[in-house]
Amino acid sequence: MLFPGDDCVSIQTGCSNVYVHNVNCGPGHGISIGSLGKDNTKACVSNITVRDVMMHNTMNGVRIKTWQGGSGSVQGVLFSNIQVSEVQLPIVIDQFYCDKSICKNQTSAVSLSGITYERIRGTYTVKPVHFACSDSLPCIDVTLSFIELKPQVEKYHIYDPFCWQTFGELTTPTVPPIACLQIGKPSSNRPQSGHDVCSG
Repeated sequence: MLFPGDDCVSIQTGCSNVYVHNVNCGPGHGISIGSLGKDNTKACVSNITVRDVMMHNTMNGVRIKTWQGGSGSVQGVLFSNIQVSEVQLPIVIDQFYCDKSICKNQTSAVSLSGITYERIRGTYTVKPVHFACSDSLPCIDVTLSFIELKPQVEKYHIYDPFCWQTFGELTTPTVPPIACLQIGKPSSNRPQSGHDVCSG
């Protein structure tokens, strides 16, 4: 049984080659990868596919959340054919995750690369896209295609898509336009250091 405060699906460190499909989700927090890297730990997640999902009245749609100070990587994630209705934040990357009132800023981060969003459609109540990536280790190879997200009703305060240190490509026009995504790669894209890289 799901309680309103739960993630429908939570993918944690050590997960690789995971296939999630045909999930009907809500209410709750949506589908999350993370949180990863808490208390300066190393997290390794790779080759995750989430497809054919319906979400109704959830806080988030598909979310990746990592703590500052962590290390390791999330690579090769596909979110495909996600139908949302009355979801607050359908698409979220949050590399500043914090469950307390204050978390100190740290430069180390779990690196995120190869994240693809395709055919994500429906209605939102706060903001369609929220990409908050690390200053020291930007998100790279973030690809969006066939994104069509519309505000649920006009009574809510609706925010524009938000991107911070997020690099990638839009392979189709999106609704709304996600003009904040930085096309291409950051000028100095280097991994943190050898020991942080996940093998495989």
